[in-house]
Amino acid sequence: MNLDRLEWINTGQEPPVDSKQRIIDPHHHLWERGGSRYRAEELSKDTSRGHRVTDTIFVECLANYRKEAQKELRSVGETEFVFNESARSKELKGCNISGIVAFIDLSLGDKISDLLDAHQEVSGEMLKGIRHATAWSSDPKISVSHSKPPEGLMTHKAFADGVRFLGTHNLSFDAWVYFDQLHELYNLAKEAPNTKVIINHLGAPLKIGRWEKKQDNVQALWKSDLRKLAKLENVYLKIGGIGMENYFGTNWVSGPRPPSSDEVVTVWNERILWCIETFGTEKCMFESNYPVDRQTLPYSVIWNTFQKIVQTFTATEKDDLFWATARSVYGIGG
Repeated sequence: MNLDRLEWINTGQEPPVDSKQRIIDPHHHLWERGGSRYRAEELSKDTSRGHRVTDTIFVECLANYRKEAQKELRSVGETEFVFNESARSKELKGCNISGIVAFIDLSLGDKISDLLDAHQEVSGEMLKGIRHATAWSSDPKISVSHSKPPEGLMTHKAFADGVRFLGTHNLSFDAWVYFDQLHELYNLAKEAPNTKVIINHLGAPLKIGRWEKKQDNVQALWKSDLRKLAKLENVYLKIGGIGMENYFGTNWVSGPRPPSSDEVVTVWNERILWCIETFGTEKCMFESNYPVDRQTLPYSVIWNTFQKIVQTFTATEKDDLFWATARSVYGIGG
């Protein structure tokens, strides 16, 4: 997976469908590692391509950990790094990095209090939530998420205690799970009714490994469990991650140029509209998932795709999807 084929990706940039629509991008990453770079400069450039991106939210990705620190405190280095990048972004006159979703080991239960204090000490008011990725599969062709969770982590009492504790501190829980784990997330969300639970990347309806040839089964189970989750008042859905070819098998990366927004609409239109209808606009938010989605999609193409899919929606519904839900859920922006 090459996230830095910049010459290739830039051949597909598009002018915005709607340059006036405000956008809060509630899911992006920052890093500089292994020859790959996405920092304040790159974010500023992408968010200044024509779409009106006013604010963003950083989501944890193992960046700039304090390698010599106690294990539980290593991720504080990432939060401090992003806080400093937010200041640099303002100096560049780019968008505001207005929130941070950090990593803390939630399986520590209510013992995470001191860890939260450590993250807040280096981030001020920017800490908005925690993501402890739990995406897991027994299929060797489907990767276990970067936090290396054990099977069934969301069913552990200590993990549920940790998620509940976030709610008492007005912090949200971002959930990165695969579609066949959504039933576990449903039970967890019910056990933590006072914590906002935000499903990442459409709940990951996979098209790889053993699921590649079983798409009817995938869609049936994915829809069934999302319907249940949508009925819980504390659950929200991030609509994005649509460029992750390593999960969704679109085969765009092998093309002579990136796909156009029209081509992406053809692939994702039906599922995205179903998600919005199921959850309602007030519980959905569009996300870029950059630069992970840069493996196949230019930043401008992602937002044009979303704008085309909802072109017949009312102004209020569009505002919900592009910024208002994100502002409300994470408590950011003006």
